[in-house]
Amino acid sequence: MIPQALIFDFGGVVVHWDPRRVYRRFLDTDAAIDAFFEEVGFHAWNRSQDRGPLSWSAAVSDLSARFPHRADLIRAFDELWEDSIGGPIEGTVRILEQLHASGYRLFGLTNWSAEKFYLTERRYDLFRLLDDIIVSGEIGLMKPEREIFEWTLRRIRRRADECLFIDDHQANVVAATSLGIRTIHFQSPSQLQGELQKMSILREGST
Repeated sequence: MIPQALIFDFGGVVVHWDPRRVYRRFLDTDAAIDAFFEEVGFHAWNRSQDRGPLSWSAAVSDLSARFPHRADLIRAFDELWEDSIGGPIEGTVRILEQLHASGYRLFGLTNWSAEKFYLTERRYDLFRLLDDIIVSGEIGLMKPEREIFEWTLRRIRRRADECLFIDDHQANVVAATSLGIRTIHFQSPSQLQGELQKMSILREGST
């Protein structure tokens, strides 16, 4: 069966996202940025915002209280968050455009703060190619939890075997596969194109 519903992760698949982009104006090297991230537990803190429902202002206040000497840098991520987005991954966008033109149902499933996601959604027309978007920060569930995939299948009214899920994180791919969803572990637009051609979702020589 050729999947009729294709579910895309966003960060690293559809758009470039790198929090270091925010901090390169303040810290001289990526090593210095990574040291800051390690010191304050940045990645776990940011991930907690992807689940919601704590507001960014409250999250900044909480982390700044624990690391007051880093308060300016912590606040900068909230205030300059849009700088973390490096724009669309053009090869993936071209694939989305062709899939949309071919009549496939297209969905987004992203671990993302609802508060920040909508700043990005309004900037890029590519999101209009999608029939629906499931944002972790809206529903309080996150990949790779089984529940978010089950919730998504109910939301889009599709069986697992009717869907294809594309994500750049192996843990998310494994979780979706365990539910019977077909998957592609995204590495590049050209690799995605090749995989879709093998599945007869895209024609050879397309895009």
